[in-house]
Amino acid sequence: MALNLKQQLSSPEGLLKFLIKYNTIFIFIVLLIFSAVISDVFFTSVNLSNLLKQVSGIGIISIGMLIVILTGGIDLSVGSLVALLAVTFAILVNIVVLPVAILITVVIGFGLGSVSGYLVAYQKMAPFIATLALMTVARGLGFIYSKGSPITFKTPGGEFMSNFANNSTIGVPNIAIVFFIIVAAAFVMLRYNVFGRLIIAIGSNEEASRLSGIKVNKYKFLVYAISGSLAAIAAIIVASRTNLGSPNMGMAWELDAIAAVVIGGASLNGGRGSAINTLMGVLILGLIGNILNLLNVPSYPQQVVKGGIIIFAVLLQRFENK
Repeated sequence: MALNLKQQLSSPEGLLKFLIKYNTIFIFIVLLIFSAVISDVFFTSVNLSNLLKQVSGIGIISIGMLIVILTGGIDLSVGSLVALLAVTFAILVNIVVLPVAILITVVIGFGLGSVSGYLVAYQKMAPFIATLALMTVARGLGFIYSKGSPITFKTPGGEFMSNFANNSTIGVPNIAIVFFIIVAAAFVMLRYNVFGRLIIAIGSNEEASRLSGIKVNKYKFLVYAISGSLAAIAAIIVASRTNLGSPNMGMAWELDAIAAVVIGGASLNGGRGSAINTLMGVLILGLIGNILNLLNVPSYPQQVVKGGIIIFAVLLQRFENK
């Protein structure tokens, strides 16, 4: 294996292919070095902790987005689901005990994701349309139930969640640990579990999967339900971190999630992608935002930079496939 790698790197063409194949890792390393050069506060524990806290919520929904994209679908509703479910959790945590509030919020997330899954899998609605509709409905419901105002936590359960979300264990933010656990679970599922292999097969060739006896509709339904459940977990984390649920949460998060998955090398046509690469994509997006913040770049130019990076990532995929 080492000999093959040496042979591959011995020619300019082989080196280029190697760099393109592992572009996500190289981009991440380059950004780390660049961050350290431009700012002497980047590698401080406070900045790194804040960085991990900022990306954890988006990272969790990015894993859900990855699972959907692997089947050749898309989920535009996740950002609005975060808003609605954050409001839902804030309401519940003030009227029921904490475990029940968490459970109900995740179940509602599963149910809302199932709506998209049903429309896509069984009603043959285009994923873009089905999830766009749910995105609009969820955001509207969030404003209705909250009456347009944030709902603060007022119970010991809410205080416990706030403390959990804003504290660390062994120097790592607790919410980042939750994110890493979800990444690890997704990695195992996609690499070693039958479910993961089947959704990749469906994304690679849906018709061939159907002819081979795979219950395509069932699995397409489930991936959207899982995405909704992960949106619920992200909502609980974000609401706990700020000690409130707001209908304005999760604005454009669906775009950041898609960007993270694409930067991680997943194909929007389905069938290719990994949890670890999506983690790298999330961290790359977080690093870019962090660098631009350290350079005092306003938020609007940051969106331009993110868009350019998505285009660059897609172009790299084309080179990799040649």
